[in-house]
Amino acid sequence: MANHLETSQSLYLRKHALNPINWWYWCDEALEIAKQENKPIFLSIGYSSCHWCTVMEGEAFSDAAIALYLNENFLPIKVDREERPDLDSIYMQALQMMTGQGGWPLNIFLNPEDLIPFYGGTYFSVEPKYGRPGFLDILQAIRRFYDHEPEKLMAFKTEIYNNLQQSALLPINQADILTQDLLHQGIDSNTGVLQPNDFGRPCFPMIPYATIALQGSRLKQEYTYNPQALSQQRGLDLVTGGIYDHVGGGFHRYTVDNTWTVPHFEKMLYDNGQIVEYLADLWRKGSRQPAIKQAIQGTVEWLQREMTHPQGYFYAAQDADNFTTPESFEPEEGAFYVWSYQELESILSEKELAQLQQEFDVTVAGNFERKNVLQRLGDGELSADLDQALAKLFTVRYGKPATAIDIFPPAKNNQEAKNQQWLGRIPPVTDTKAIAAWNSLMISGLVKAYSVFQEPSYLDLATKAVEFILQNQWVEGRFQRLNYDGVATVAAQSEDYALFIKALLDLHSACPDDPQWLEQAIKIQEEFDELLWSLEIGGYYNNSTDAAKELLVRERSYMDNATPAANGIAIANLVRLALLTDDLEYRDHAQQGLQAFSSVMATSPTACPSLFSALDWFLYGTSVKSSREILDQLNSHYLPTTVLRIATDLPEDAIALVCQSTSCLEPAFTIDQVLEQLKSVY
Repeated sequence: MANHLETSQSLYLRKHALNPINWWYWCDEALEIAKQENKPIFLSIGYSSCHWCTVMEGEAFSDAAIALYLNENFLPIKVDREERPDLDSIYMQALQMMTGQGGWPLNIFLNPEDLIPFYGGTYFSVEPKYGRPGFLDILQAIRRFYDHEPEKLMAFKTEIYNNLQQSALLPINQADILTQDLLHQGIDSNTGVLQPNDFGRPCFPMIPYATIALQGSRLKQEYTYNPQALSQQRGLDLVTGGIYDHVGGGFHRYTVDNTWTVPHFEKMLYDNGQIVEYLADLWRKGSRQPAIKQAIQGTVEWLQREMTHPQGYFYAAQDADNFTTPESFEPEEGAFYVWSYQELESILSEKELAQLQQEFDVTVAGNFERKNVLQRLGDGELSADLDQALAKLFTVRYGKPATAIDIFPPAKNNQEAKNQQWLGRIPPVTDTKAIAAWNSLMISGLVKAYSVFQEPSYLDLATKAVEFILQNQWVEGRFQRLNYDGVATVAAQSEDYALFIKALLDLHSACPDDPQWLEQAIKIQEEFDELLWSLEIGGYYNNSTDAAKELLVRERSYMDNATPAANGIAIANLVRLALLTDDLEYRDHAQQGLQAFSSVMATSPTACPSLFSALDWFLYGTSVKSSREILDQLNSHYLPTTVLRIATDLPEDAIALVCQSTSCLEPAFTIDQVLEQLKSVY
């Protein structure tokens, strides 16, 4: 018998629809029932491509004894973090306050009266493991605590609530510290985060950190860490490591080791958008290793083939796991992507296999459960034989050569994955919802790649996605975050506004003689300011007042995680709009926003690299006014805090005018002079 999740639009929630647990989705009715029946809320938050979420669904959440106790003593609620990042952010922060760590699945227990959490964890096993009790024992202990320790419960709740409130209300630094010194300190601290780790910890892309390091590499400043070397190395680790799918394209979520070898195999749209943009910037900065261009091209080909809806928007994610046969009971992690040595011997010629072993980390023993994740040993051009070898592996995986596949249809759920007649391996499930923020990250990546390589298909993909959002994501005058098969839903949050406005500004930069993208950015910025800007303390709230009524606190996102913080992106957008429109109110807003977060920038710089990118824009933002021909040439250069404007009234024989804030330099008569003037600003 299905629970309340059966008709949910969320793939993640539907995966739990047949659990014996009587799951609810987050809604007023569920919250009211918990209150009336005096049942603690068991809130479980995850996402469809999360490996350990999948494991727990098949173990603890499918266990009859656990379900019986949970249904009788708690009100279980499932939340897709991709639908409600605001809820996820609050309760993840609470979990980190309780335990010092976080992750997904996020499992947390709330008091039904006020929704304040009092206990939490991540993955809970059915049986006792690693010195920890089984999940049923934990549930029983929590219910006893709730029933018999009211004073301790109240004290614990009060502490958590006060800490959440304090975290949301940052102290405002009254002094003006938005200086070059603060920027340089932030660049240095965040560059240090990119240092190779020698402790066996996982490796994540961490693009906001790499981005501010790359920006810092152009400034005339001595740093403790070398931003040029570390930002370049991050790019090379990404394009040569096992985190990149060298057969099918696209980047996995992260690697479980510190050598960039074995990935956690899910592919997230937000990672791929950020990485493509970053690699394009690296190329513009002068890192011209062939592996960088190959990875950009391969990722866009994967995006077109597997992640693009016919209407033009991009899907959210692909799972880490896939079934190896239609009869398989559970999917296996990474099976779609890895190769046994015996498979490679049977597929490739001796010469091809020998070359593969010279260029990639391929052995008989393998590097992942006796199979091989392909990891490159160099960053140069691949030989024709190696290209042929990878093409053969592609054909085995997908059932056809890449040249014969325009669209590889997604498996939308486990049933489709198992029941379709696949010519190659059974693919992972694809979460086909559209998320405005993640689409925007991919749009920005495509636009930057187009500006560098002038590949028309990149711009075409980006433009179609933008047009889909503009035409479909407004309902009754309000921007919507999600789209499920043509149905827009869930009010947009700050990251959706900020990242889509950025995407529009990036598109305007690539096509500066087309005014529609800037006009749309200005229009959406007005809506963003009206609904989410904090008049009292500055910065943007995560969501509007009418969408925040059931939240413990109203947060303003400033910490970078897997995606850049909304306020960092939004404040940079404000500076860009000021430079593009000469409207200094945008700049005043940007200053107020930076001032609102200046205390955390000064005391915890590694929490907020995107805010330092915004400060870089604020201090060094410039505009170049010129013709489309000259602006196209400038677009191939790395100019991270420069906007491009069409001008038809330049002085005689001048080709460009460089301006900063309210003043302009003397007219420039050559491209080299323009570039020198831009450097002089730093």
